[in-house]
Amino acid sequence: MTNSGWRGRAGTLFQCEKTPVTASRGMAVTNHPLASAASAEMFAMGGNAIDAAISALFTLTVVEPMMVGIFGGGTAVLHLADGRETVIDGLATAPMAAKPDSFKPISDVWPDYMESEGRRNRVGPASVAVPGNLKAWCETLERFGSLPLATVMEPAIRHAARGFQVTNYLASCIEEISDDLKLDPAIAAVFLPGGKPLAEGALLVQADYAQTLREIAEKGPDHLYGGDLGKRIADYLQQAGSYVALEDLANYRTVERQPVRGTYRGVEIVGPPPPCSGGVHIVQMLNLLEAYDIAGMGFGTTETLHLMAEALKIAAADRRATTADPAFVDVPVERLISKDYADERRPEIRTDRASAFEAKILNVESANTTHLTVADAAGNIVTSTQTINSLFGARIMIPGTGIIPTNYMYLFDPHPGNALSLQPGKRITSGISATIGKRDGKPIFAVGLPGAHRIPSAVFQFILNRVDHGMSLQEAVEAPRLFTQGQEVEIENAVPQDVRDRFEALGHTVIATDHVAGGMGAIAFNDDGTMEGASCWRADGVPMGVGGGLARRGTSFWPDPRRGRKY
Repeated sequence: MTNSGWRGRAGTLFQCEKTPVTASRGMAVTNHPLASAASAEMFAMGGNAIDAAISALFTLTVVEPMMVGIFGGGTAVLHLADGRETVIDGLATAPMAAKPDSFKPISDVWPDYMESEGRRNRVGPASVAVPGNLKAWCETLERFGSLPLATVMEPAIRHAARGFQVTNYLASCIEEISDDLKLDPAIAAVFLPGGKPLAEGALLVQADYAQTLREIAEKGPDHLYGGDLGKRIADYLQQAGSYVALEDLANYRTVERQPVRGTYRGVEIVGPPPPCSGGVHIVQMLNLLEAYDIAGMGFGTTETLHLMAEALKIAAADRRATTADPAFVDVPVERLISKDYADERRPEIRTDRASAFEAKILNVESANTTHLTVADAAGNIVTSTQTINSLFGARIMIPGTGIIPTNYMYLFDPHPGNALSLQPGKRITSGISATIGKRDGKPIFAVGLPGAHRIPSAVFQFILNRVDHGMSLQEAVEAPRLFTQGQEVEIENAVPQDVRDRFEALGHTVIATDHVAGGMGAIAFNDDGTMEGASCWRADGVPMGVGGGLARRGTSFWPDPRRGRKY
């Protein structure tokens, strides 16, 4: 299927840049080839999808250090072999010493509304939140995996100690924020050796981080959450001006949640609940469009683009008003995902013109995230999005550990009294949209991607691509995207100019862009028991599958036809 393309009714044409993989025993789609290879290694050792996913996540902290780390946060949606489905919330929380007025905002209007004096909530120790990743990964492995922690961590330790070649993607990220990295000697020593950003093809060795991972493999997550490693980190952060204390680490808890569920044209949609916004608002947008003949309108047409944009605007307005940490804000999930609510809101959509919605978006969630989708032959599925928020998180490194902490404090509104305002112990709100689709109770796809508040829009469009437009998996992940939350509409350059012109004539303001959101990874589950994996061109994503298997039981190298004869 190399360079296969898709032509819509409007003549929209795009070429797929990557190829899918089909296998029967295991499939891993991650945003770096070495992370996918770590998953394949776990499958080869007899591990299940949970083992493979956790191994890949640890490896991603090494090979995608700008995107994810053990001192970050994230969420995983799991479908287990026995049919159970659950969500593991490992999102970061505000330290207990943080208060609604801990940061002084520099503006009461957008676009600087979320900024604070000295960028304290964005860069440096004060921007660090309490991490959930390490605890969530280790607990998930212990509950649902089959291999020891030290085994699944071994690929990550190996690549950190021996090094790996820097990709163009990583090199570009280092270059992009090198001015901030220069402010911290520890992180600069690793990524700006000699004062210059690492170039593509350079060998990146992270010896301190390799040792930290070895300690965790031996001592477990409590080494960070209240143990010696946690004390070293908390002591450093506190003296550097952070709000994170050892007690915050010791008291951190993951939350197991029930998925959000909806339906679209007979397909059950399973996604993460608040404080993740994706599950709720993807179902809401699908409900809005279910009354329209999206298939008949065609992919990439002005009519389809317009309806998608209007649905995105309505969902964005509701997200601003309602979606946050449910322990602090009453989120009306059942109403938002109901068909009746969609019927109530649908008349607001005009097919002949763009609707006007409030354009102020109280969201600075970073697009710099990673995602993986992993499945095995037994029926276990993991779709998980993880991050340290901005590129290289707080853009500091804990000396002697190789750990890059998250800057999740930047996601809290620095103005007191609002739904997203900073409060002690509050979980951040995220656009994470790790999603599983099912038909007649059986999974037919699992999907997710990085991209912050653009994530739900991309998964929403993926579902339309598969269900309405009948795209192949590879086409569905690579197809051109759009995004809006009420402001200008971002449309990828692959959409032809004449389509964009007609779209703009409806009253939309268009911004042409190279890409919307990040690298999508998806798995399709076929009727014959095989799995197909696909990743898109927007990141270093690589699908890897495991087929074949061990020899038929009883097979020997040189069978003796005269059974039982001794030689």
